[in-house]
Amino acid sequence: MTTSNTTAFNPSLGEITLYAFNLCDVRPTAITQEHMQSARMACNFMFANWANQGVNLWEVSLVTQALTAGTSTYNVDPSTIMVLDAYIEDSSSGQPIDRLIFPISRSEWASYPNKTQQGQVTVFWFDRLINPTITLWAVPDNSNLVLKYYVVKQIQDANFTSGQTLDVPYRWLDAVANGLAYRLARIWNKPISPQLKIEADESYKIAADQDTEYVSYYISPMISGYYR
Repeated sequence: MTTSNTTAFNPSLGEITLYAFNLCDVRPTAITQEHMQSARMACNFMFANWANQGVNLWEVSLVTQALTAGTSTYNVDPSTIMVLDAYIEDSSSGQPIDRLIFPISRSEWASYPNKTQQGQVTVFWFDRLINPTITLWAVPDNSNLVLKYYVVKQIQDANFTSGQTLDVPYRWLDAVANGLAYRLARIWNKPISPQLKIEADESYKIAADQDTEYVSYYISPMISGYYR
């Protein structure tokens, strides 16, 4: 059997767009600049929708923020969709030690009577503004601390310039093509859009179900305060 011995399949947005138009019965010879403009918008709106549906593992990255004693709030990159795990690296003893900290809500933050209290950092509040911030409590009491946290970043913009490829991994390409075809059909061929939505939802679910870390999952109920 003869195979390619390559794993380089990574079509450009232009190639995926032509394929998506084929799926919604728009022939390549009928495609105009207006079609391509709608495709770029549709693809970027689709990525925005994906950001609201869960964690895109390929967009997870580690952020490192040096802390200043007496300062509790720090700016977060505006392309951040959500903050996942966070921990403090403490070098006060000379040997760096990592300590997990936990998220709190705006309501929990508001309930703290002394927001300027300094001490050991135990929790963080991620304020999801257009220009987001992360606030720590207790307020760091020394400058030998580093905040490290994992974030989910926004998927990079989809553009046709210079044959750009998409900021998605191989395993998500089918979901991109089917999702884009559905969105384009809503504009250019409405009668077949219901069927394409079914296919788009199916391919998204397959990709999303596989976009996970394959590790054991443990549930440890806290029952120390339970008495009969």
